[in-house]
Amino acid sequence: MKRRDLLKSASVLAAAPFLSAWSNKFSDVGNNQHTSIKQISRFSDCRDWFFERRYGMFVHWGLYAIPAWHEQHQWRARVERNKYVKLAEHWNPKKFNPEMWLDLMEEAGMKYITITTKHHDGFCLWDTKQTTFNTMNTPYKKDVIGMMADACHKRGIPLCLYYSIADWNHPNYPNDGRHHELPPQPQDSPDWEKYMDFLKKQVRELCTNYGEIHGFWWDMNVPLYKDKSVNTMIRQLQTKAIINNRGFDDGDFGTPERDYDNNANEVKGFERITEACQSVGMESWGYKKDEDYYTDRHLIASIDKYLTRDANYLLNVGPTSEGIIPPQSAEILKRIGTWKKSVDESFSGVEFNQGFTEVAGVLTTNRDNTLYVHLNKLPVGNGIKLKPITVAPQKVTLLNTGKKVDVSVNLCPSDHATQQPYLRLRNLPVDEMCNSVMVVKLEFDRPLNEITKTENSNNDLELEK
Repeated sequence: MKRRDLLKSASVLAAAPFLSAWSNKFSDVGNNQHTSIKQISRFSDCRDWFFERRYGMFVHWGLYAIPAWHEQHQWRARVERNKYVKLAEHWNPKKFNPEMWLDLMEEAGMKYITITTKHHDGFCLWDTKQTTFNTMNTPYKKDVIGMMADACHKRGIPLCLYYSIADWNHPNYPNDGRHHELPPQPQDSPDWEKYMDFLKKQVRELCTNYGEIHGFWWDMNVPLYKDKSVNTMIRQLQTKAIINNRGFDDGDFGTPERDYDNNANEVKGFERITEACQSVGMESWGYKKDEDYYTDRHLIASIDKYLTRDANYLLNVGPTSEGIIPPQSAEILKRIGTWKKSVDESFSGVEFNQGFTEVAGVLTTNRDNTLYVHLNKLPVGNGIKLKPITVAPQKVTLLNTGKKVDVSVNLCPSDHATQQPYLRLRNLPVDEMCNSVMVVKLEFDRPLNEITKTENSNNDLELEK
């Protein structure tokens, strides 16, 4: 099996339990039976910060930023361990300033941060007592996680910690040549119980030495080992911590990654809490010096697609070996932040309902008598017919610009068979906004369950607003 196919399969397996069935969640809006998606259950405890913050920064950073090729450099480039570990002799990110990262995060409209503490290479970004392969035993000699934690606490920003279960450095981890593992190493002494003891001690360090932690983001449980005691320990030590589903039990939330999982991309709602993740770079999550980047449109549409379905979103950047978030990555985040701030009201305090219109590529959220129409897929023309809506709003605004949108309710030739007029959004600035996602705010003078009524329709009626 190819690696990309393997990654896709793993992503589907990770996300599958959390996807809702299309047919069970929605009623026939054409028959005016529309109901909202049942909101995903909240925790009703201090972990509910997760539902308020919704959009966060993901950071992959470690020794792999030095060769600047991929965060899995050691594995993908077939670098022998004894050569890879020498990168630690060059780890000295003198320009790392967590305040600058958080400044960018906030400018980008992000509300929390998740950072790698240990990736698959086993190098630790904190002052761990369990291995010498850490940032303190390098020319830098500083505790990166400690610095980030202090900055987050000072600014009231939730901090979540990523931790890889697979470990290409630890002699007790059973590297066996499976996916995301090295082949067996002659100098190792594979012992899962000893490795789990090491892992639990590291998790305890992270959950006791750095103040309040808001989340734990497991990755790469290659053996699919189950041990609920690990997450139980995290919850006992950090009551606000929300835990993902890639660890030793199902955790609190699912983690569809990039665009690997078509079900997660297209399903109208999720069965449980979900946080999608994506990177600005097309090849690597860590810093790649000659990276290719996704378009703003692709990333914005991806973020919009998840936020409109009651899910969270992490967007990743990979800092350089000096500790700087690359300028191109930073500019992407800023441009996305401009978009998100302009349309933020369509994500906050709303109901998540895709049953208001049957138009492909259009997503909706709503609050009271206001409907937010997200043109998630780029329209093919400058007008959108919002079937089966038959009522003209009192006010229509393009949130991206704050400008009025032209609307009408009249019979189109394509609807001659039913002789039914529908609401049309007209003269949209599609070409000018082709690299963004337009969000249109429709304010009605009646409850939204009445905007699809068809009785007493006047085929000649045209209401211009």
